[in-house]
Amino acid sequence: MSLTIALLGMLELSPLSGYDLNKKIEASVIHFWSADQSQIYRTLSRLVADGLAEVTVIPQDGKPDRREHRITAAGREALDAALRAPLEPETPHESFLMRLFFADGLGIDGVRELLHARREDATGLLARLKVIDARGSGRPDDVGQALRRATLRNGIVHAEAELAWLDETESALVTAAR
Repeated sequence: MSLTIALLGMLELSPLSGYDLNKKIEASVIHFWSADQSQIYRTLSRLVADGLAEVTVIPQDGKPDRREHRITAAGREALDAALRAPLEPETPHESFLMRLFFADGLGIDGVRELLHARREDATGLLARLKVIDARGSGRPDDVGQALRRATLRNGIVHAEAELAWLDETESALVTAAR
């Protein structure tokens, strides 16, 4: 799934500026889809050029004009087609696991540092996701909200599993070092 589809999905939920799209991504799907602001703006320009989104310029007193993007009918069709398309197999690229796989040359202390850094990342992610979870939103009988909540729960469960796996790995490291 491409950034194009992710942005069309966000615009399907509500019209947004590039800045607001970035904030929306950071507050909702960051645990499974990321993009930096320059990628978002480039992709928005392409969406508009391709007729998948349109932009409305809204003047603001004392500030630059707000450029609010909306999905078009063609954008909805593209989003629908992407959602219905067969899933493509994903090829994982886990930098941390690649490093860990070959980390025995770092010695026990070096591996512990690597595990500690990963633990800090996983703990931080879990904390951010729990903040989003605590906010809660939408009606419990709304299918869209239920699906968005399910993706949030997926992120939380994965972060918790990562922390449990790190405990297990550190314990195995201690046993192997004896």
